[in-house]
Amino acid sequence: MAIQKLNKLNQLERDLPEGLVVTAAWLEKRGYSRSLRSQYVASGWLEKPTRGVFRRPRGALHWEHLVISLQTLLEFPASIGGRTALDLQGYAHYLPHDLQEINLYGDGKLPSWVPNLPLKERINFHNRARLLPGDKYSISSLPPLAESDGAKDEAFLPGALRISRWGQWNWPLVQSSPERAILEMLDDLPGEVSFHLADVTMEGLVNLSPRRMQRLLEDTKSIKVKRLFFFFADRHKHRWLERIERKSIDLGSGKRMLVKGGRYDPNYQITVPKDFDAL
Repeated sequence: MAIQKLNKLNQLERDLPEGLVVTAAWLEKRGYSRSLRSQYVASGWLEKPTRGVFRRPRGALHWEHLVISLQTLLEFPASIGGRTALDLQGYAHYLPHDLQEINLYGDGKLPSWVPNLPLKERINFHNRARLLPGDKYSISSLPPLAESDGAKDEAFLPGALRISRWGQWNWPLVQSSPERAILEMLDDLPGEVSFHLADVTMEGLVNLSPRRMQRLLEDTKSIKVKRLFFFFADRHKHRWLERIERKSIDLGSGKRMLVKGGRYDPNYQITVPKDFDAL
């Protein structure tokens, strides 16, 4: 019996990398009963950051542990996007350096236990299918955690998503490319994102891929986002803008009032702040 328990503990070390989180159901499916889980917690081999969630102890729990766990072990397709993805890819000089919230985009409902985790950041969850349908990556397209040591960033995934690396073992972390992230960010305007922040962010996006941007603009459902994208892009006149085929992108019809008492922009039929005159 002692040998059997030792073998099970050794198996746990292989199944669950230190620091990542899994649910009781995940452990149960792999043969770790409630009583065995309780023994592991009492012995310090497992800890419970919140009810029904377990991890092998390794320092503080970070938001990256959560997201990587969701994307890989728990098979919950989700990606870092919007302002967070732009920050992670080098645009922090336009965004707050101390992240207070993490923008996570997924295909279904966020597990109910996630808000209860002891994270210093708030997880701001978005339904990504509402903005950009289709092209959902599959869990099988991600590299195994065990083979991530020393690995570099992978090629782009469908939907203009990409894999970056995080932590000592270079675990894969799926996030939006800058092309996708700017559209996700504009979707939050004018609520959680200001016109000024969107403007200075667009100013820094000098190396966007016209091909990738074209595909995303054609696929996005939001008329508001597409009009805002061209409004800000026109202000900064980056060279990639010349290669966007506007006639293939549906900008809809009718006016959109985004700011009360603002200035009406006739080109894109939107209201913008009065101080946003042409550059």
